Amino acid sequence: MNKQKLIRAFATATVALLGLLLSTSILLAANADRIPWTGPVPKADCGRWDWTESGLQGQTTPWERESGDSEGGYNCNLELVGQFQGEGARSQGGPAYIDHCAYYLTDNNPLQKRPGVVVVDASDPRHPRPTTYLDDPVFLDPHETLKANQRRKLIAGSRRDSTGFAVYDASADCARPVLKGSIDLPGSSAHMGNFAPDGMTYYIGQSFRGINGFMHIVDVSDPSNPKQLPPWQFLGDGRPHGVWLNEAGTRLYAGQPGQFGQTPAQSSFGPNGLVILDVSDYQFRRPNPQVRIVSKLFWDDQGQVEEMYPFSQNGRQYVVSSDESGGNGGAGGAPAACARGASPHGYPNVIDITDERNPKIVAQLKLEVSDNANCELILNDPPEVGGGIIGYHVERCVPDRPSNPTMLACAFQQGGLRVFDIRDLSRPKEIAYYKSPAMRTAFLPGSGSWSPGVDRTTDRTAGYPRWVKVPANEEHGRELHIWFVSDANGFQIVRFTNDFLEREKSLQKGLFADSVE
Repeated sequence: MNKQKLIRAFATATVALLGLLLSTSILLAANADRIPWTGPVPKADCGRWDWTESGLQGQTTPWERESGDSEGGYNCNLELVGQFQGEGARSQGGPAYIDHCAYYLTDNNPLQKRPGVVVVDASDPRHPRPTTYLDDPVFLDPHETLKANQRRKLIAGSRRDSTGFAVYDASADCARPVLKGSIDLPGSSAHMGNFAPDGMTYYIGQSFRGINGFMHIVDVSDPSNPKQLPPWQFLGDGRPHGVWLNEAGTRLYAGQPGQFGQTPAQSSFGPNGLVILDVSDYQFRRPNPQVRIVSKLFWDDQGQVEEMYPFSQNGRQYVVSSDESGGNGGAGGAPAACARGASPHGYPNVIDITDERNPKIVAQLKLEVSDNANCELILNDPPEVGGGIIGYHVERCVPDRPSNPTMLACAFQQGGLRVFDIRDLSRPKEIAYYKSPAMRTAFLPGSGSWSPGVDRTTDRTAGYPRWVKVPANEEHGRELHIWFVSDANGFQIVRFTNDFLEREKSLQKGLFADSVE
């Protein structure tokens, strides 16, 4: 064994022992009356040929970063199928998907050769290729408003910190969407947004114009002639960061972003958590529409909540949250978060909303880097040269299907793409991960992480994953792919390894269920 591997093996054993002792103490201290699972989820059982993390679950250690080890990336039970890197991506914006196509944001950098939203044709998953770039002025920087509606095959977005809104139609050919209509929304300053499931209404969340901001709503029933509906002003709780709705389009699950101990600012206001809103008046186009608060659920060990992604399981309704700053985003930063026992990095909460007036957290999907018991262990991880601190916060989580899902794929920023088995929500466990290679100082002007002179020793994955079932053909058996985008490596497709599928016979039925795309 060479010196590097010997050092790595020793570091792995040391961290594993610390993690075991800490996890054991957490379980012993747990109160039976608390939610079913509060400690880090069990680690994935990786294959013998996987190149795995050596530190805490989710962490890229200082040694891995400084030695160059992270340039090869890390994988556990997932392997790369195909990729289009391009000029890099801003993975936090989108990606959006229709049929065999993906749409992802770039950084709108003047050094880019092809600015705008990249359209990727992935009909051949081993050779995804760009077909065009959506470069309407709005789509040069739609930030987290970039969304697609599969039913009507529409793509829409609103330019960040501006009043423009535009709609593309991909019904004729998803690889070559056509600009249908655009509109100016006076007073809007977009950040995030989404379609109602029927594709007739688009909601723009988290306007930056003041704490008591507006939600701007657009009627897109005629994509060639989008019309602004009466905007709604929030004078208290309910102002959404991420925007997702129930199937009927009558409830909006607002992720309200807050930061512990800080005066509310334009991007963070009020308590942090879930607010369920009744938006029936807008869905049914009633005159003088109103938005009504149905219920609230807040927590103070994390910060800057984003998403509330809905799904159902065994007849019950849930949302899974994401927090993009953890306790580190509060007053005093990471040291203060450690001192008050907060999570150092954001993690998903699974929330039962079956009784919509009484939502309850039923599971927390913490990695070891998310666990407050490990806060001191990663407090002094050095920042990247010329850049900021490493963040392992969860940005997006997507189940493998909307009803009775088997798995959940989550984008954990520098923690990479992580996959969880959620068949038993009271005992979730990690089953796979993929951390894309660090690109260091490579010239990638379209990347949201690239800056001149910055040495990026990790890659960042922050957008929505997508599950795609691939039928068997002459070249290979049936496969379950996950599509995702990272800042440095662009659009990527990964699959579960044959070794994993052989070992996990009990997951076979769920992996290839007909309800997965």
